[in-house]
Amino acid sequence: MDDLNDWIGCMGGHPQTITPNLDRLAQSSVLFTNAHCAAPACNPSRTAIFTGMSPYRSGLYANNQKMREVLPEAELIPKWFSRHGYQSSGSGKLLHYFIDAQSWDDYFPNKESENPFPRTLYPEKRPMNLPVAGPWQYIETDWGALDATDDEFGGDYLVAKWAEEQLQKPHDKPFFMACGIYRPHEPWFVPKKYFEPFPLESIELPAGYKADDLADLPPEGKRRGPNRYFAHIQAHGKWRQAIQSYLASIHFADAMVGKILDALDNSPYADNTIVVLWSDHGWHLGEKEHWQKYTGWRVCTRVPLMIRVPQGAAGLPGGAQPAKCDKPVNLVSLFPTLAELCGMERPKQADAPSLVPLLKDANAEWPHVSITCLEDPGSFSVSGESWRLIHYANGDEELYDARKDPYEWSNLAGDSRYAAIRQKLFSQAPQSFAKKPAPSVASLESLPWVAASEKAIPPSQPDGVTFDVHFLNRSKHPVKLWWVDRQGTMKSYGQIPAGKERSQSTRPGAVWAITTIGDKPLGHFRVGDRSSKAVVPAE
Repeated sequence: MDDLNDWIGCMGGHPQTITPNLDRLAQSSVLFTNAHCAAPACNPSRTAIFTGMSPYRSGLYANNQKMREVLPEAELIPKWFSRHGYQSSGSGKLLHYFIDAQSWDDYFPNKESENPFPRTLYPEKRPMNLPVAGPWQYIETDWGALDATDDEFGGDYLVAKWAEEQLQKPHDKPFFMACGIYRPHEPWFVPKKYFEPFPLESIELPAGYKADDLADLPPEGKRRGPNRYFAHIQAHGKWRQAIQSYLASIHFADAMVGKILDALDNSPYADNTIVVLWSDHGWHLGEKEHWQKYTGWRVCTRVPLMIRVPQGAAGLPGGAQPAKCDKPVNLVSLFPTLAELCGMERPKQADAPSLVPLLKDANAEWPHVSITCLEDPGSFSVSGESWRLIHYANGDEELYDARKDPYEWSNLAGDSRYAAIRQKLFSQAPQSFAKKPAPSVASLESLPWVAASEKAIPPSQPDGVTFDVHFLNRSKHPVKLWWVDRQGTMKSYGQIPAGKERSQSTRPGAVWAITTIGDKPLGHFRVGDRSSKAVVPAE
């Protein structure tokens, strides 16, 4: 499941959540109550899970990096199982917006498309509920109830239906099947019946929200806390509506999980199939003045993790007795855990401990901590059994007693009474960090090229952090690059020779114009919310 925090019944994250299917799975599983992601963003988290390699070893820390550029030779879990005699199939979002067709025997939608999403119903006009404040804003931060059935909505319903069909088929060899449920990832559009149990006037704010929560944070923590999404949502009076939509999306996703579990329970494979349910990272809904993800705080690093092991598994013949385990574990352990449970050798590239000892005994001795890497190498959090340390690359730190202070309201990093605890956690953190390769220019999204017309070029409306845009001149002649300021005045930034490229620091909403050497307008680009390439087409 994508972007799911602890707002499920068995974890108690929000009193109004409705998750009967997740709760019944937890009752037959080992529920890890202190599980954390390898990184608080989709791409590095999912890459770590499917390769068994932590970001500090792989070098993949961020969403804008490309997995196969950073790790061209890494073997993913499905390929591993295929090589060991399994049929590997998948559906939905499992990696970060691509499928990696070479790693799968079968996929829905078609693996060669590299598009993991089946048809999904969205409103024709968007955004529907949250006005766009500027070019920095992610357009998917939007929500609403749809007048549609599950089938008409499509999306995760079609993923669950596909899984149901796979479980009804006869299989002549063991199978590895992965189902990527996209909700509660934004946008929070689901059929209206999933909104009905959550009347807007009854919605409760997150228990972890505290208005002055940033006062005791170091500068780097304060920088990573407030973001414009939360302020924008509050300014438009949409906070409770957003919470309602997140709860509705969880309720819908839970129903899709139930559809898959029912299919498994009614199949010939009910008693010999290992089930693992995980979320790639948590999600802020106002805690620490933050919206979305990307932080080292517990609300963002902690994830639901359930593992159900029936009797007869090669690596655990007696199966796993249902239990709650509060030992600190990490999702990067899933690859070696599955390999051991299925009686295979340990994958050489995996760098985390197998969870099988805890599946045998939830209270077993466990000397490990859980490491979550932030986007910049050297920034990370360390989660122990009761304490958590957040260390930033510049040396700023936060220390929390998670048992007494689960919402991390009291930063104890500056209190000398806890220096030994801080030092022990720090000593268990990585001592070195792989470099972070930048994505190639070729892999970046292309900005739309707007050919010159009689209409005036629009002025820039820059708003947001700076990043590079890479201008590629594919024409046979040199061109001039111009920045268009807020008043619409063009300012020269030099030439780009024919067939060459140059990088330019800029911001979301900036407009860059292209002319001939003789100043004849050719066209312009408007910068989006991330690093991109801007291709000047051939004549």
